[in-house]
Amino acid sequence: MISPTPNMIAEKVGPVGRLVFNKPAKRNATSTDMWEAIPVIIDAFEKDPEVRVVVVTGAGDQAFVSGADISEFEKARSTPEQVAYYDKIGEVANARLAKCSKPTIARIRGYCVGGGVGVALTCDIRIASDNCKFAVPAARLGLGYRAAGLKTLMDLVGPSNAKEIFFTARMFSAQEAQGMGLVNRVVADAELDAYVDDYCRRIAENAPLTMHAAKRVVEELTRLDGKPDFHRTSALVKECFDSEDYIEGRRAFMEKRKPVFKGR
Repeated sequence: MISPTPNMIAEKVGPVGRLVFNKPAKRNATSTDMWEAIPVIIDAFEKDPEVRVVVVTGAGDQAFVSGADISEFEKARSTPEQVAYYDKIGEVANARLAKCSKPTIARIRGYCVGGGVGVALTCDIRIASDNCKFAVPAARLGLGYRAAGLKTLMDLVGPSNAKEIFFTARMFSAQEAQGMGLVNRVVADAELDAYVDDYCRRIAENAPLTMHAAKRVVEELTRLDGKPDFHRTSALVKECFDSEDYIEGRRAFMEKRKPVFKGR
């Protein structure tokens, strides 16, 4: 696959689409071109029926994403208009990741800081190596976080842990992050790739419509306004029961074989 910028890699490996933050010399710090590329890459993955799961990760061994690339701020964020544009494309990119119709996994190695935590939170599952370090240093920079971003964090870790993360602005270990619910799994660094590959294989074998429905129902139940669209959730469930995959799933169960789902 072709990415709009060399600072983001888009590739397909079997049923897995890989979106890679590719600036290892700067610990994958994000820049304008990277944010702009994310919706383009996710659109391509969604349109490809062979892609069943998307892995979001960082190049190299030092970091997942270490926050924003401060070195470009003089040129890219020196006027109110530039700041507004930068904030907007970051918001659009994260929203596009969060709205991806296919399951997403954040494969986290090394530092996951600031905006990197935000990117990880857009993913459905977070799998981290045991040497990871997490931090949201907003209080050291005087930054404010929007309610939507804080709610996503709070839904995962709870109000008290969310406050601790922001109030202290300190680094948390992978084990601490797992203890508070920030990540799903922590594995030995040497086992990270194999573990993520196994998760991708398991997900790719399952019914796409069922996973899509579950993802969207959770989305409705955690809406910021607290008003789930139950008509939408019912329609998603009905789509599963009306699908060819539901027929295939029943037949495979009765025939004691693995189902072959088509996503329709």
